[in-house]
Amino acid sequence: MKRALLAVMLLAGTASAEPAKVDWAKGLVTAKGVGIADRRAPNPAVARGTSRRGAEEAAKKLIAAKLGELPIAGGGKVADKKKDKDVAARLAHAVDEAITLAAEPETDGAWVVTMAVPLEAVRQAVIGPRALPADGDAGPAAVVVTGAAAKPAIGYKVGSVEVPTLFVTEVPGWAKDAPRAAAKSAKGGTLEIAGIDATPATLFVIVTGP
Repeated sequence: MKRALLAVMLLAGTASAEPAKVDWAKGLVTAKGVGIADRRAPNPAVARGTSRRGAEEAAKKLIAAKLGELPIAGGGKVADKKKDKDVAARLAHAVDEAITLAAEPETDGAWVVTMAVPLEAVRQAVIGPRALPADGDAGPAAVVVTGAAAKPAIGYKVGSVEVPTLFVTEVPGWAKDAPRAAAKSAKGGTLEIAGIDATPATLFVIVTGP
C-alpha cells in the first residue's frame, strides 16, 4: 500500500498524500506527507536529507489548508478569523510547530511522514492567549458532558468562559473518573451546563453519542 502511494506521488510529481483528517476525539488535525527522493543524489542516505524536509512541508501544507475549513462554534470558519493578522500569525506558528507522529524512511531515499496540529493549539490561536490567574488554575482537570446537542467545532464557551473541548462518542478510559454534568442547552457556540463552575483550564469532554 505504501509503495503504491509512493508510485502515485512519483507519477503526479508531488510530495503530498491524501487530504488532512480531523479527529475531534483525539483533538488532532493530521496529515501525511511524502517526500520524493532526489534521483540525482549519490545514494539514498543523502537523498533522505532533502526528502524528509519535503515530506514535512507537504504534510504541513495539507494541515494548514484543513485548519481553515474547521467550523467555529459561534458561526463561520477558522479561515474567517485569519483576517486578523495576529490570528493568522498564531495559526501559522501552530502549523510550523506541528508534531511528528510517524516518520518512515524508504529504501530509495524517500520519506513518508505523518504530522499533527492539536485542535487546542488552533483554539488558542483563534481566541488568543489567556491571562493566568494570580493564584493559579482551579477546578477539575476534566469534566464529561452528556446531553449536549453540540456539533464539533472550535471555540465553545461554557457560560461566558472559553474552554478547551474534545468531542467523543463514548467516554475514554482516562476520563472515566472525571466529574460528569448534563448540558442544559447548546446555542450560538455556548454550552449551558448545570452544576459546574467552568474554568479556562478545565477540559470539557463532550459526549455526542447516544
